[in-house]
Amino acid sequence: MAKKFSDLEAKMSPASRARSDILFDKHLAEMPLHELRQARGLSQKMLAEVLHVQQPSIAKIEKRTDMYLSTLRSHIEAMGGELEVIAKFPDGVVKISNFSDIATSGQA
Repeated sequence: MAKKFSDLEAKMSPASRARSDILFDKHLAEMPLHELRQARGLSQKMLAEVLHVQQPSIAKIEKRTDMYLSTLRSHIEAMGGELEVIAKFPDGVVKISNFSDIATSGQA
């Protein structure tokens, strides 16, 4: 029989619980596109309706490892989010701003 996570968590030491919370936050902050859609409570069919495409198109996008930023932007916006492009360097991060012009110019 399956056990409730809350019961298992209650038996964990504070250190174990802290490690678990860190891992949870890491996994929540970094996930594939299909997991993000599922975490937002959306089916492929629901997302397809918002984007005015067929459901197989959503499945194809979620399997891609390379796509246009405009495609990714529309996918993220259909889920209620906003896409930002960030460049990470050893001495800091920089938000690339010229991609925000794409969304406002109607070319997205």
